[in-house]
Amino acid sequence: MEADAHERDRSGEGAPPELATLTLGRDGAVGELVLNRPAKLNALSAELLDELVVAASWFDAQQEVRAVVVRGSGRAFSGGADLGGMAAPEDAAERRWALDRGRRSVEALAGMRALTVAAIHGHCVGGGVVLACACDIRIAAAGTRFSIPEVDLGIPLTWGGIPRLVRELGPSVTKDLVLTCRPFDAEEALRLRLVSRVVAEEQLHEAARAVAAKLASQPRYSLELTKRQVDAVAEEGGSTAQAFREAELLAEALRDEESLQAMARYLRARG
Repeated sequence: MEADAHERDRSGEGAPPELATLTLGRDGAVGELVLNRPAKLNALSAELLDELVVAASWFDAQQEVRAVVVRGSGRAFSGGADLGGMAAPEDAAERRWALDRGRRSVEALAGMRALTVAAIHGHCVGGGVVLACACDIRIAAAGTRFSIPEVDLGIPLTWGGIPRLVRELGPSVTKDLVLTCRPFDAEEALRLRLVSRVVAEEQLHEAARAVAAKLASQPRYSLELTKRQVDAVAEEGGSTAQAFREAELLAEALRDEESLQAMARYLRARG
């Protein structure tokens, strides 16, 4: 993007940036962020994760936008991290930067000034669950299937996922879901309080949009202050402040022989 166009976006003027893996839009005080890799079930590639940071920055510059619906195009919210981009660079600094990309993206989404409403459907897997947890309010379609398969894959759950899940679900349920890697449905997600509402799939977009519109109608001061207060209390209950260290844990897993064998088995089973 040219410098003058970049400055226009930062000042809140101009059209949304053209991104390869995301679609951004706004309608008055309500915005929309769409994960747009439908052929790959919106797998979270390095490019998509980088573009999430750009998208969060752009929405922060839109002073009139008070709520943003976050959803996936096609058949899924997100199939999780793009395993094709899992290999880490040889250079230590580049490796750390690459392996920390997911955390940076999740924190950019969580830290947006606007309230975010996740509209979850189809499959919500691994990093997709962490991404949904970064949203302020989560609504799921009745047929949604959730899973966190990272340990089956031979790697720890990173991107700040553990503290986010612990403060949402508690330690025991987090261990159950993360260590057994068992799938669970939208109704269980509601019982566990991972989502706050379950609606029919054909009503999902309308329901998420209605919640976002209600949020956007609230006084800006109370809206933004309440988000900051709730996030501050949640951070005390399960801090993500040390999540930047998870890149080192992931790098070790990618060097561990047993972990690599587990990854190979997982990929063969999927293939």
